[in-house]
Amino acid sequence: MPIKRNRFITLDGGNRSVNRDPEAKARMLAGWKGYSTNLEPGTANAEFVTGAYHRLYEIERSFRMSKHDLQARPIFHHKRESIEAHMSIVFAALALTRHIETATGMSIKRFVTTTRRYREVIIEAGEQLITAADPLPEDLHAAIHSISQPRRAH
Repeated sequence: MPIKRNRFITLDGGNRSVNRDPEAKARMLAGWKGYSTNLEPGTANAEFVTGAYHRLYEIERSFRMSKHDLQARPIFHHKRESIEAHMSIVFAALALTRHIETATGMSIKRFVTTTRRYREVIIEAGEQLITAADPLPEDLHAAIHSISQPRRAH
């Protein structure tokens, strides 16, 4: 079977060798990303454009999270109120999720799986209420405490 065209391999008769020029270019450009914008030249600097793309990435990440972690799937409501209520709940959950991630420094998936096993159970034995719970580890206690602190304005 013949070898497909590969810019990193040079075929000279039956001899194969690595073409180092495109390989060096590819290594040099690895990790670089080009940004395009419709802004007029001189109206925005490079930091503004890259910052806008990074914010766009965060917005896209939020929508990916809303579909996966929040399980916000399309629901076929027939009334406007139902649609608005569904979207309000999803965006409230998204805002809460982003607050938890920012306050704790953990991803929401890690936070949920870490906290899921800690529950409190209240047992009623006659007239007495007994509370049973596993004690929280110190790092989880600190994370939960950081969530309840008011955010400071930037």
